[in-house]
Amino acid sequence: MIPAPIVDRQIALADRELPVQAALEGWIAAVLARFPGETRHEVTVRFVDADEGQALNRDYRGRDKPTNVLSFPFDGPPGISLPLLGDLVLCHPVVAREAAEQCKRLEHHYAHLVVHGMLHLLGHDHLEDEEAEAMEQLEREILADLDIADPYAADRTEQQDDSMDERL
Repeated sequence: MIPAPIVDRQIALADRELPVQAALEGWIAAVLARFPGETRHEVTVRFVDADEGQALNRDYRGRDKPTNVLSFPFDGPPGISLPLLGDLVLCHPVVAREAAEQCKRLEHHYAHLVVHGMLHLLGHDHLEDEEAEAMEQLEREILADLDIADPYAADRTEQQDDSMDERL
């Protein structure tokens, strides 16, 4: 049996539109259900403002601007097994702006970013096209289990429209 996730929800900004504990636990459990052999099930989810999001993105990724989600996998000492999976940092102003721009429910966009970040904590990446396609498909499947529409559907339409313009 897969243990229930333990989620440390940290709030470093004043906002009332943040996902509740139960939602975070449900989204994380949906990801972990796809990995029945995974023994790590403790995750910190921190909600930050633009300043903290920018500082973390700059310091850890070399990009001096806030981003929607950052994933920090826990890398414990050799030979010591702990249930810690890692930390997710979500920059609320960026997430809220993106949800509005993409005409998505804020809760659904948060769910997508938590799923995306969790997959990074579990070792998935999207640096290569093949990896990106596999990761996006897994995200779609997990979100579908949560009754959330394909988060990439609108993006793909826009990309197709852009490529059509380039051909003209």
